[in-house]
Amino acid sequence: MTRRRLLFVSPRFLFPLDQGGKIRTTGILRAMRGGAFEIVLASPAPPGWQDHAAAIATACDRFVPWPAPRQGRLGRALALAGALPVSVATDVSVHGHAVVAQELAGGPDVVVVDFPHAAVLAPARLPVPSVLFTHNVEAEILERHAAVARGLWQHVWRREAAKMQAFERDVLRRFDTVVAVSARDGRALAERYGLADVALIDTGVDLDFYPFHAPAAQAGTVVFSGAMDSRSNIDGITFLMDEVWPLVVAARPDARMRVVGRNPPAALVAKAERLGLAWSFTGFVDDIRPHVLAGDVAVIPLRVGSGTRLKAFEAMALGRPVVSTPLGMEGLDVQAGTHFLAADGGPAFAAAILRLLDAPALRRAIATAARAELEARFSWTQVGRQFEAICLRTAAAR
Repeated sequence: MTRRRLLFVSPRFLFPLDQGGKIRTTGILRAMRGGAFEIVLASPAPPGWQDHAAAIATACDRFVPWPAPRQGRLGRALALAGALPVSVATDVSVHGHAVVAQELAGGPDVVVVDFPHAAVLAPARLPVPSVLFTHNVEAEILERHAAVARGLWQHVWRREAAKMQAFERDVLRRFDTVVAVSARDGRALAERYGLADVALIDTGVDLDFYPFHAPAAQAGTVVFSGAMDSRSNIDGITFLMDEVWPLVVAARPDARMRVVGRNPPAALVAKAERLGLAWSFTGFVDDIRPHVLAGDVAVIPLRVGSGTRLKAFEAMALGRPVVSTPLGMEGLDVQAGTHFLAADGGPAFAAAILRLLDAPALRRAIATAARAELEARFSWTQVGRQFEAICLRTAAAR
């Protein structure tokens, strides 16, 4: 039987897999490939994208690129004055719009638009059954940035949040199906934008790529992994440095911190050096696994953001017990106290880190329980089946 055709429109080139959204999208596409749909992936592509041809082929049957737009500081600054949120305006592409229009003219059975931002690459009225895949509640991210910002930046974030609220409301209502990555996000989107129904998928993890390693008996290293050019991660690591770490080293002077992720701000690195902290910043790494495994406790000190954090499941899969703010684990259906330790505020976060560093039995118990939960419920294979079923229902309904 001839397979149906799915056009998947991404606003970013998916490779290398160095961001949570790219990892989630690619995990789902790889799980769906060879199933009910022939997958056509359309996205911008940088010069030399052919070097990633083998990886692209694992996620789709055909790849349709257009030149990636340049995103300089001047363009982002000018976008602040526009009607579109900056993060949306920088995805506008005449070439991309033309490529997507041409593929839609070929009559796919369903089109999936990845992130609301990518809607600027598609026509206002979609001629085929349509799915919008939301990894976050985008306006909520900006509102949370505004809540922790001060001075002029607070005004900037509030204005961006208002623009995103208007954009997101308009875009989500144009699609036959909206997909959220957690029940919590589904409720938030439905209530915020008056949506009758939001389809849900779980967050997944590649359990083969992230094999379990039991925690060591002795512990002294804390680790964080995440793109360090992300505003949410910069805020979280600044919070960790200023409000948590002094309390940790007061009790454990030998404690060390490893920050794994691309493009750490020079000012943050210099601050750690100036304060004489036992912190290391790796910058970009080809493989985060050995770096996470070099830590004894993984931390997610996030205070802003939305959606779900893949870094939590990656650390859990590898066997590293996690300490997280409530927001850091938001939307992930795992239990505080059993699968991770939850802590809010500097003193509580420091206490949770110290509790794990000082208790090898607790580290083993949490790490083992977390890995077992992931194996039972959260592989990408299971999530890919969920997403494929949603696409099939959408195609059939129209």
